[in-house]
Amino acid sequence: MAGSLLVAGTTSDAGKSVLVAGICRWLARRGVRVAPFKAQNMSNNSAVTPDGGEIGRAQALQAAACGLEPSVRFNPVLLKPGSDRTSQVVVLGKPVGVTSALSYRDRKAELMTTVLDTLAGLRADYEAVVCEGAGSPTEINLRATDIANMGLARAAGLPVLVVGDIDRGGVFAHLFGTLALLDAADQALVAGFVVNKFRGDPALLDPGLRQLRGLTGRPVLGVLPWREELWLDAEDSLSYTADGVVGRPAPPVGEQWLRVAVVRLPRISNATDVEALACEPGVSVRFVTEPSRLSDADLVVLPGSKSTVADLDWLRRTGLADAVLAHARRGLPVLGVCGGFQMLARRIDDEVESAAGAVDGLGLLDVDIEFGAEKVLARPTGTVFGAPATGYEIHHGRVVRSGAPGLVELAGGGAEGAVAGAVLGTHWHGLLEGDAVRAAVLRWAAERAGRDGFTVAGGVSFAAARAAQLDLLGDLVADHLDTGALLRLLDSGAEPGLPFVPPGAP
Repeated sequence: MAGSLLVAGTTSDAGKSVLVAGICRWLARRGVRVAPFKAQNMSNNSAVTPDGGEIGRAQALQAAACGLEPSVRFNPVLLKPGSDRTSQVVVLGKPVGVTSALSYRDRKAELMTTVLDTLAGLRADYEAVVCEGAGSPTEINLRATDIANMGLARAAGLPVLVVGDIDRGGVFAHLFGTLALLDAADQALVAGFVVNKFRGDPALLDPGLRQLRGLTGRPVLGVLPWREELWLDAEDSLSYTADGVVGRPAPPVGEQWLRVAVVRLPRISNATDVEALACEPGVSVRFVTEPSRLSDADLVVLPGSKSTVADLDWLRRTGLADAVLAHARRGLPVLGVCGGFQMLARRIDDEVESAAGAVDGLGLLDVDIEFGAEKVLARPTGTVFGAPATGYEIHHGRVVRSGAPGLVELAGGGAEGAVAGAVLGTHWHGLLEGDAVRAAVLRWAAERAGRDGFTVAGGVSFAAARAAQLDLLGDLVADHLDTGALLRLLDSGAEPGLPFVPPGAP
């Protein structure tokens, strides 16, 4: 078998990323050499590849589903929003500048060449390439310069599956409307639909599925059921509620819960760092957006940010900065990760990301941060609290002065991060995915918070939890999709002669 297909979605967070991961896992278990591909991703959740490049975190997860290390080839263009109107552009793993939405259009032709060359290389090296679209393929204001959805499908001859999230409501209108607003040449590549996150008896959907096929001439290739276990590695910020619990917390092993409040910054990045905590029994992790939610927290986490100075200003304007400071003054634990670490510093000098110059940090850690034009991208190793530690770094800010002991003892000597009493800071993302480090941090936090009745469960494997989720995705594809039709699409592309559904593109 040799072929490719594109999974598009009716909306952001419709299920494109998980469906691609599931198809990749299913194919890999069949012995197919398969790779993922997303031409253009817009996300502040990213990962570092072994060769020091940066890609969307979802593509790193999809690579794991294939049994592969992450590669810049799997996501050649990554946009990292720093504000409502500008994004950093990362091409083949390296930042190449900042662009506005309007100016980015002028770069699309050049980027399309990179995208198509990269995809062609993958198709030559793998038996199958499963591509993921971006947002919706029917963003009619962007179609002329599209490089991620139907523009890619047309240029590369890819059959397209459209997935819709029934849990949001209106899935039949979403699926029909997505097709009906495409021009005839685009519609010719849309081979079928997938319904995602269905709760209930599938028989109830059958009349609608038949009518949709009658209206469009295209089959629904499957209905994926809602599974509450699928919450790890959320790609889209829409997956995080403004003020909600992360994951499905299991009851505590001891007598008490450990309550973790994660500040949901406006430009939060790599929010998935805290998901490993939510895998631990007795650890309740909640995203918060206003000060009162910190009043009963044991551990407060300031996560990563794509715009540290702007999000620090937001912390102050909302009163959350005062709440964090009050929490620390009571001797209760605080953890800052990457941008959150930078916010805890005494001083931040940023002429790169915000061009704000020198600003005061929260002053909980005796370090000074200075932003450099070159981004740090690394996958270092070391120890934390005596436990072996790994992580990855993605940041412009650097520690230029420190009067605090380091948190991480680096494998090659030296230290990273900072510690001051009950306050910890590190630039390392993914640190808490290490089971021994996570257990040590939880024991430290419980002691500082006075939670004598909290007991670290022990034996929790985050890697096993992630692998189990990927296997579940593969099972859902095997059990609930027409896998024969999937294989035919990969082998032969979209069926010729699919009907046009009016009105078409305006």
